[in-house]
Amino acid sequence: NVSEFSILDTVIGLAVALVIGLFIFIIYKKTLTGVLYSSGFALTLVGLSLVTTLVIMAVTSNVVLSLGMVGALSIVRFRTAIKDPMDLAFLFWTISVGIICGAGLFEVAVEASILITIVMLLLHFVPNVKPALLLLVNGTDSKIQAELEQVLKDGTRFYKIKSRNMTGTGIDMIVELKTKDEGALMEKVLAIPAVE
Repeated sequence: NVSEFSILDTVIGLAVALVIGLFIFIIYKKTLTGVLYSSGFALTLVGLSLVTTLVIMAVTSNVVLSLGMVGALSIVRFRTAIKDPMDLAFLFWTISVGIICGAGLFEVAVEASILITIVMLLLHFVPNVKPALLLLVNGTDSKIQAELEQVLKDGTRFYKIKSRNMTGTGIDMIVELKTKDEGALMEKVLAIPAVE
């Protein structure tokens, strides 16, 4: 049995999904933090909102069609790797807008999109915490470790020895650290005798 299906409702639903999809597209371009911008992915966000809206409209109008759609979609396999976790957030946002518009809840789609936009912009402009640095020290004498650790205690906020390889002729160390003045720390480390 097909429930009441209106061309006008379909056009309105697709129009709202298109406008919100274009809005998501613009927000994606403005908040992109990745190295490489993919225009194909950005355009997919617009198309995905429209396709999801159509699928939900078809599913809600016919019970038999909804069962067939579930079966058809269950065999789809997506093999493309998502390189940036924020891309995944935009994909879910787009799919959610399509589902909400397909259900005819246009006000909810607009309000949710405004709220998500505010959150995305706030997250975009929050400064990133500076990651820890890795210091690789090559020394010709394995006895430099104590002196190096003293320099690290004095010149860093945090340090942790991640790897140490000692041989009869020297030592190699990898140290994870956080410091405000990298240049001064490097000068102190290079001033240690036997550090290459």
